[in-house]
Amino acid sequence: MRQNIKGWCLSLYANRLPKAGETLHGHKFMTGFGGKGANQCVAAARLGASTAMVAKLGDDTWGNNYLEQLRSENVNVDFIQQCKNETTGIAQICVSDSGENHIVIVVGANNLLSGDDVKKAKVLFDRAKVLICQFETPLDATLEALRAFKGISILNTAPAVEDTPVDLIKSATILCLNETEAAITTGSEQISTLTQAKVAVEHLLEMGANNVIITLGAMGAVYARREEPETFIHVPAVKVNDVVDTTGAGDAFIGALAYYMAHYPEFPWHQHIGAANQVAAYSVRHPGTQASFPKLEQVNKLTEFAWYEI
Repeated sequence: MRQNIKGWCLSLYANRLPKAGETLHGHKFMTGFGGKGANQCVAAARLGASTAMVAKLGDDTWGNNYLEQLRSENVNVDFIQQCKNETTGIAQICVSDSGENHIVIVVGANNLLSGDDVKKAKVLFDRAKVLICQFETPLDATLEALRAFKGISILNTAPAVEDTPVDLIKSATILCLNETEAAITTGSEQISTLTQAKVAVEHLLEMGANNVIITLGAMGAVYARREEPETFIHVPAVKVNDVVDTTGAGDAFIGALAYYMAHYPEFPWHQHIGAANQVAAYSVRHPGTQASFPKLEQVNKLTEFAWYEI
């Protein structure tokens, strides 16, 4: 289940990303469905998870089309509300030929999600195994959802905010963030090495996080758990030589992580993370956001994934 944001993606492709004040010629333009929460939901659904969303859409053509899209992906939309006089969330994405991106979002109707919406969706919370939340909706609603849920909750602190409320960090089962988000949350200058990632994980555990996963792009991911605070594990990424578009790779990872944790609870964490790395690696080889996410038969079945203590 997802308590989250949905929106449209306007993707522009150019040889490189523009500098401040610069205008570039692009070579391709695409529209598609996006928003972190919806991306994560669709990523899990494509692998075979039973998913549902608690969210808001605008009462507009984009919102109408998005509802149909989610239904086509077998997502339960019973607790998605279309709001009058509000626009559906939008993201503008610029993608370079190397696959890197810059993203600006306007949350629109997503900003109306409230704690009352969480309470109305109690039937979903009672039967779900995994909850995913992000920072693209009001934080009070996110905190309400995390506190109400009794299963595994994953908090993706994106977009990251300085001085992240400690109650949010403490309320999630798993804090999952990328290297940029981890740097902002911990006040670090940058996180570009495994050593820096380990220090950031330590910091986040000290801030009250129960379990921490930091994704590191081509380096894979590192994690540590409160029950073993001295053990830091690195799970390498699947090597990709033909990167096309990294947009949505982090969402593919989180959606896959939720799927594997729900369906294979007996497996160790490095297996869940390794499998999620594999799904993210598939997504970066294909253009678009949700369009790049694989179905289960398009990725290898769970095998032994490498891991190393750091």
